[in-house]
Amino acid sequence: MTNVQLSATRRAGRIVVGVTGSPSSAAALRRAVHEARRTGRVLVAVLAWEPWGGEVAYQKSADRSLETLWEHKARGRLTAAFEEVFGGVPDDIEVQTAVVRGPAAEVLSAFADQADDLLVLGAGPRRTVTGLGRGHVRRRAVARSAAPALLVAPPRLRRSARRTLRHLTPDDFAG
Repeated sequence: MTNVQLSATRRAGRIVVGVTGSPSSAAALRRAVHEARRTGRVLVAVLAWEPWGGEVAYQKSADRSLETLWEHKARGRLTAAFEEVFGGVPDDIEVQTAVVRGPAAEVLSAFADQADDLLVLGAGPRRTVTGLGRGHVRRRAVARSAAPALLVAPPRLRRSARRTLRHLTPDDFAG
């Protein structure tokens, strides 16, 4: 999934974007593509994945077929993110993709390892339904990265839409 169309005025550094498939990740992907178009930099879309239950649980009962399945699903999520946001990988910029097994913060900071790179991340919701913060990956990636970071807020829903969504039940989705 590498598109190549080089700009004569390409700047040094890359635009590294973390992709997960979430709404804030989609917003980050949109902004990263905008920055790549604006600056002529290469876009590097990165999706980090880990085995379900974590590495320790996987090592206790390693199964190569499961590992292959998880990696395949991760590649599918990255492809789906481009499909959902742009209808496919944009062909007017150079795009490199990477699906990497490992903790997201470490993977992203390893890719954005130069001072002239730009790390673009979704700034997602501050709290989950359980009330626990979810920003630990962003904080660690930003802290470890040699590149400056741009955090992109997810799109906001109108209050009436949020109210409607809050009152939906499973029956609303039944055919």
